[in-house]
Amino acid sequence: MDASRRQQYLDAMGITRYVVREAAVDDHPQAVVEPREPAAPIPVAKSPKPAAGVSAQQSAWEVLRARVASCTACELHASRTQTVFGIGNESAQLMIVGEAPGAEEDRQGEPFVGRAGQLLTAMLHAIGLTREAVYIANILKCRPPGNRNPTAEEVAKCQPFLIQQLSLIKPKVMLAVGGVAAHNLLETDEAVGRLRNRIHYYGEDRTPLLVTYHPAYLLRRPEEKAKVWQDLQKLYGMLHGD
Repeated sequence: MDASRRQQYLDAMGITRYVVREAAVDDHPQAVVEPREPAAPIPVAKSPKPAAGVSAQQSAWEVLRARVASCTACELHASRTQTVFGIGNESAQLMIVGEAPGAEEDRQGEPFVGRAGQLLTAMLHAIGLTREAVYIANILKCRPPGNRNPTAEEVAKCQPFLIQQLSLIKPKVMLAVGGVAAHNLLETDEAVGRLRNRIHYYGEDRTPLLVTYHPAYLLRRPEEKAKVWQDLQKLYGMLHGD
């Protein structure tokens, strides 16, 4: 990524560009710590698999997509335009989990579109990632009417789909964006502000999980971007094994 384009994404995050070599990140929460290697998207593909294994995985994805598209397990199927399955690299090191589709996601069938999606893209680019390099999904695959929060029953009905996506991807790290995602993944009602800046674990495989604020929240409260930048730097370190 050229320097001017990278600066555009940092500007979208409200980050002032400095070169910091010795100072701790916590002392300069809005400083961009120059990577030790040339800035480039991190490798996303796992080790090559036998052809038969790849075919089996692709088949599993197709079956799962069909199950989600035809799901009538809760009442949300009656009001949806379409399901929002998820998008991205199916062998990604990073899986991002949001709450539920909004109106535009319901129309387009893709998570995190619109202004919040643009900000999420900027957040990823700020640490050398693209949307295509990660996998993005939601707690729910259908839009709740009026963009209300999901009910416990709706989450329970949809949870097996998310768990199967996780088992197919096997990411190195998960990132929960927003309170709804964090509370349901971690089964807690603790505030996002208290959940962030800590490493949590999800599922039987105890996948490391970080929590940060939702991009839509940052659009309303841009002063919180400095905290999200700290979260992104921590995420960068975990993906690179620091």
